[in-house]
Amino acid sequence: MLKIEEILKGRILVLDGAMGTMLQRYKFTEEDFRGDRFKDWEHPLQGNNDLLSLTQPKALADIHRQYFAAGADIVETNTFSGTTIAMADYHMEELVYELNYESAKIARQVADEFTAQEPDKPRFVAGSIGPTNKMASMSPDVNDPGFRAVSFNELRIAYKQQVEALLDGGADILLVETIFDTLNAKAALFAIEEVKEERNIDVPIMVSGTITDASGRTLSGQTAEAFLISISHIPILSVGFNCALGAKQLVPHLEVISAKSNHFTSAHPNAGLPNAFGEYDETPEQMANQIKEYVEKGLVNIIGGCCGTTPEHITAIAEVAKEFEPRHLKLVNL
Repeated sequence: MLKIEEILKGRILVLDGAMGTMLQRYKFTEEDFRGDRFKDWEHPLQGNNDLLSLTQPKALADIHRQYFAAGADIVETNTFSGTTIAMADYHMEELVYELNYESAKIARQVADEFTAQEPDKPRFVAGSIGPTNKMASMSPDVNDPGFRAVSFNELRIAYKQQVEALLDGGADILLVETIFDTLNAKAALFAIEEVKEERNIDVPIMVSGTITDASGRTLSGQTAEAFLISISHIPILSVGFNCALGAKQLVPHLEVISAKSNHFTSAHPNAGLPNAFGEYDETPEQMANQIKEYVEKGLVNIIGGCCGTTPEHITAIAEVAKEFEPRHLKLVNL
């Protein structure tokens, strides 16, 4: 942890861009998702991007290479839905450990390739831990507000399995991201602390929430400051926001956590807001111009891209980031 902390004090680190956006370029069919191993699987598998770590590993490695070549210091594993809770949609719960392990292993091998070429610029692997498709703090049924689709303990158990596999596969960092329900994130953070204690290890943890609309709140109703306070009892490397909004819309929320946080701060916004077809129109140049405001104001230590971003976006962002000092840590009483 000291190593990445020391690097973050000296320069802004660049996170990769969207995995899903890049996978869409391959136009994988149902047969491609299945591969030979799952050709007789009883349920449809197209859309299960995490599965591609097993059936299309070369494509995954190629995407990681493109992002590192574009200037990324950190790539995320292809494990956004890598829990038994999310994989239940495809009846693949028993594959969760393998999916996470192999995803981390692919990213680790590519990261080591690039680090060997540039030892003065080590590359890192962040194990991507998504929010799952269920909320622990709100009911999905308007007629039964007391109902919960998942419990804290169910989330903790699922996240613990994912964390163990990501670490076994070679992840350097654990990234709890796209947090729309902070109680889900707390279950993930609790699971991480359990694994750290059991293995007697220290692992850098990145936490990234999602502001879902113009109200400036997460889906479970927290403001940026409330979100920050509610996860600050955990020893984390960084806190920030990703997804949902474009770079411009994230500025006021980053200003809040930058002013109030004792941690490094991160941002990986979407390439603008989605259009009527659910696609992202913001060009690398447009996004880089907006990100420039982050670094001019000294708001971030880690910067990257979420939905709609590509290696071209990351190259443009990296070019801007290298011209500016990282945000300086300050001691703040929350």
